[in-house]
Amino acid sequence: MILSLYVWISFGIILLIWFCLVGISRLFDRDPVLYRTGYVFRKIGNAITFINPAWKLHISGEKISNPRKPYVVVCNHQSLADIPLISNLPWEMKWMAKEDLFKIPIVGWMMRWSGDISVDRKNPRSGALALIKAQRVLEQKCSVMIFPEGTRTLDGRVRQFTDGAFLLAIKAKVSILPLVIEGSRDCIPKNSWKFGKPSHIFLKVLPPVDTSSMTIQDVSTLRDTIRMTIMKQIAESRSVPVDSVDGMNLLSAT
Repeated sequence: MILSLYVWISFGIILLIWFCLVGISRLFDRDPVLYRTGYVFRKIGNAITFINPAWKLHISGEKISNPRKPYVVVCNHQSLADIPLISNLPWEMKWMAKEDLFKIPIVGWMMRWSGDISVDRKNPRSGALALIKAQRVLEQKCSVMIFPEGTRTLDGRVRQFTDGAFLLAIKAKVSILPLVIEGSRDCIPKNSWKFGKPSHIFLKVLPPVDTSSMTIQDVSTLRDTIRMTIMKQIAESRSVPVDSVDGMNLLSAT
């Protein structure tokens, strides 16, 4: 409880500091996709990770030498902590996130200032418009980050992936950059203000997957291939069979 209080108080102080930093950056940022403002905002993830002694983040995998080469970045989703943890990666990307997050005071305002993309899950037209905005971002040489599961896993298994990220990558002719996060599930337990026990979290950047020769007919194949690649990494880290981390198996059984 004491640790959680310390982290939340520190988080509140950091929010106020970053609110000023992001606001100032936004005033002077002339980039079409507000790259610098987004980059400053994303650095809040480094600060949040640093102040929380329970989070031990280990980043490995591919190195991205050109931060302005656009990718559609996809990752499995285990916890709310995934957002600040993934933000430790040293490049900017616009996040596609549910509309409710943009309504949160201070955090939501900074997301809007940084050019992140809101989606109303109840409105199919909103999803289509979000993909159009995301394609414009990619055209301006900035990556886009999407959780293809749509929401957090409840049991640690990888849920079904939606088509949006893969359709976007094929239409924009940019590579998919898969990420795998493991160990974050209990960092912020659902329906609790207390942080979980100390955790080692592993974030791995997998090799990009080229889509330049693909067509719309390849969306489902690309989606399933990326999902299987991510599941294999999770299964390997847990030393379990791939089937045991496949949330689709659970759906089939019920």
